[in-house]
Amino acid sequence: MTGLDTHPEWVRLAAQRAGRHTLTRIAVVTLAISAFMVGYFILLRHPFFQVTLIPLTGLDRLIGFEPWSLAPYASLWLYISCAPMLLSGRRQYLLYGSSAVLLAAVGFTLFFFWPTAVPAPDVDWSRYPYVAFLKSVDAAGNACPSLHVAYAVLTALWLQRLLGEIGAPSWLRALNWVWCAVIAYSTLATKQHLALDLVAGALLGAALTWPHLSLERRSPA
Repeated sequence: MTGLDTHPEWVRLAAQRAGRHTLTRIAVVTLAISAFMVGYFILLRHPFFQVTLIPLTGLDRLIGFEPWSLAPYASLWLYISCAPMLLSGRRQYLLYGSSAVLLAAVGFTLFFFWPTAVPAPDVDWSRYPYVAFLKSVDAAGNACPSLHVAYAVLTALWLQRLLGEIGAPSWLRALNWVWCAVIAYSTLATKQHLALDLVAGALLGAALTWPHLSLERRSPA
């Protein structure tokens, strides 16, 4: 046997799903992320109402700035690309797409009417030029809810479903949740978000994803 025949069944199924319309999926994901970023930065740079500062909690004071956290923070864009590559069937595409679009719509609506930001941390960003670049591009606004966390939760829930469908091993499904958790933690450790942003983002992501997953579960094979 050669090629995928020598790999476990779940690997074969994953490759089979990812191999269908691969370039189209990549193009759609790229366009969707680009459109999201345009809307995000317009609201960030041009708030229509007074910006509210989110208050610090004890957890925010406990977690200091950690330079390494930039890597998992940036990995969100790779992470959210994983779920679309494992989708199968038109109904699943539509349900996933509608959950992702609805999340952006709700988040942007909140940012429009209630722009928020986090207090500037006591950190000398000149000592960390790669993080300083992030701060110059993505100011710590559009803070609550954290859409970074919301999309990580949306992705984790969808991946959990999709990995289960292909019979992925338990260690891979556990890794999915670990990746999501590290991304969420990185929003605090980069000082881009506060604990209240994280909680609000996680709740928003879960609340808008579960109904779509419930519909997908009841859909015909």
